[in-house]
Amino acid sequence: MSVTKLASRYAKSLLDLSQEQGVTEEVLSDVNGFQQMLENRDFKLLIDSPIINASKKSKIFKALFDGKVNKLTYAFFNIVLNKGREAYLPYIANEFVNQYRDLRGITTVKITMASQLSDDSLDAIKKKILDSNISANSLEVTTEIDPSIIGGYIVEIGDKLYDSSVLYQMNKLKKEFSTDLYEKTY
Repeated sequence: MSVTKLASRYAKSLLDLSQEQGVTEEVLSDVNGFQQMLENRDFKLLIDSPIINASKKSKIFKALFDGKVNKLTYAFFNIVLNKGREAYLPYIANEFVNQYRDLRGITTVKITMASQLSDDSLDAIKKKILDSNISANSLEVTTEIDPSIIGGYIVEIGDKLYDSSVLYQMNKLKKEFSTDLYEKTY
């Protein structure tokens, strides 16, 4: 079974159970906390390690999560550990967040700009995205500053990319001028 399929199935199970129990927001918070913990190199190595046995990992998870996360989240972690699929937890967590966003109609948008845009400009971009048929009901926007794009901005919505940066326009012009417009024809 592929990693994507496995992660999707586990995430869907967790999402369905959390909805049945009415603790979806709490589980989402736990999953987000877990994703932040994955940024710790030692924790990530622990999860990925085939050398550390399941019982030791289970004890470590108990110390880290028991009583600190929702009971459903903790039980889910134990099930994954008992099945020997802990290495897939990062993928399951990502997929859970994606499925949660789909459920709630949240579209993730990343805006890359050369310099910080004013709040009015950002609001105008958000409004344009919401008014289009590209996005769902609400947006989760992240911004990034990248001076190398010279000016303008790049908007990433899911797997779509809208590039209105000066760098892109310059590269487009460069490509157009690189073709020989005056070819000899005989």
